[in-house]
Amino acid sequence: MSAAQVARLVSVDPEARPYYRALADSVRALVLDGQLPVRVRMPAERNLAESLGVSRTTVTAAYDLLRERGYLQSRRGSGSWTALPDPATTSDNPWHGTGDGLIPLHTAAPAAPSALPAVLAEVAAEDLPRYAMGNGYDPLGLPPLRERIAARYTARGVATRPEQIVVTTGSQLAIQLLFGLLAGPGDPVLVESPTYPHAIDAARRRGARIVPVGISHDGWQPDLVAGALRQSGARLAYLMPDFHNPTGALMPDPVRAAVVEAARRADTVVLVDETWAELALDDVPPHAPAAAFDTDGRVISIGSAGKLWWGGLRIGWIRATAALARRLALFRASVDIASPVLEQLVVARLFDRLETTRAERRRTMRASRDALVGALREHLPEWTFTVPGGGGTLWVRLGSGAATPLADAAAAHGVRLAPGPWFGPEGTLEGYLRMPYTLPPQVLTEAVGRIRAARDGGPAGASRDPDPLVAVV
Repeated sequence: MSAAQVARLVSVDPEARPYYRALADSVRALVLDGQLPVRVRMPAERNLAESLGVSRTTVTAAYDLLRERGYLQSRRGSGSWTALPDPATTSDNPWHGTGDGLIPLHTAAPAAPSALPAVLAEVAAEDLPRYAMGNGYDPLGLPPLRERIAARYTARGVATRPEQIVVTTGSQLAIQLLFGLLAGPGDPVLVESPTYPHAIDAARRRGARIVPVGISHDGWQPDLVAGALRQSGARLAYLMPDFHNPTGALMPDPVRAAVVEAARRADTVVLVDETWAELALDDVPPHAPAAAFDTDGRVISIGSAGKLWWGGLRIGWIRATAALARRLALFRASVDIASPVLEQLVVARLFDRLETTRAERRRTMRASRDALVGALREHLPEWTFTVPGGGGTLWVRLGSGAATPLADAAAAHGVRLAPGPWFGPEGTLEGYLRMPYTLPPQVLTEAVGRIRAARDGGPAGASRDPDPLVAVV
């Protein structure tokens, strides 16, 4: 395609700043709209710069940004051509940090609690010196942390010994380890739809066959789960019964019992992700951990410090049988050997402040949830959702239109969104958005206003100016 043809297609406000980013956004939009077909050769940077009346440096910067995002590929001596990004490898991957000043409404990650600085100081002064004399490697995890995790499970109604706990470098590693050890190529693995995207990634990485079972705002249908387990012969099932991500649903105890019994009959191992389990924001019905209904060691629990405390600590854990815990400790040696000592000691101390942190999270996240709900009902009343009693996300059904184009438009208005297909094993769920309420209320209110402008086709570019709200996140 000639420089003159591309220059006629792109639509960039001459006053846009920075201009190179606006140019890159325009080219990306043309690719997504099909006006610039994929694999079309782009004009040389010098030629396009002359046609647009800008410097070659500006076009070079735009091309660099398009390459970074995966919308342009280049080869020395062959030029550049349009492309579509691979979400697993490019910076457009929604799980990478954006670093672009956009409001990060694509990720459900709260800031660190107020207790963290004091705990860090205590650990550095009192705990770390004792452990610095050793080599720092413990594939099962430090005993003080494993003891506290086991005690917490016991307090929740599931008798647990420290020998049953493996500390991991975040819950994502826990998922990867369990899929790596327990699933193989071609094995059927049951997951909810929608579900946590990294569980889908883990199953695909192992070459497993994904078996989706639907979940709605009303929750799980145990007969559908049982039927899917029976018909598929699923070796593994990955479930999130505690403030499910993304729907926020909470599985009632009778359903937990029925699902675990169905897994026993189908001889399926159940991986239960309890990442959000400690974050009830309202008075919700009492519920026991899914492992409380287990009779033969087939329920494996995954936990995390990331939501209750802070994702930057990168500490998760697995509760399993003692025998499986030892197998996991040996298996992880090829991945990361052990989790960092300092962070483990910090989380061990944070367990001693569990109720204080839960109270702080209830106060702050409830205010954020209420702000997001109020803003959506005011500005986008045709969108529907169920307000969850805990967790950190709303699963929003759009009144019309598709989520992925809306996410592209919202990015031009300064908001990064998580469209429904990210959470579907087959790229479905275009009628939904996941909207977390882990940011401050004023940021969420600002974000909803920008999303409405994006949906209604209002002018973009406000996000490119310095914005104190964006600086908060």
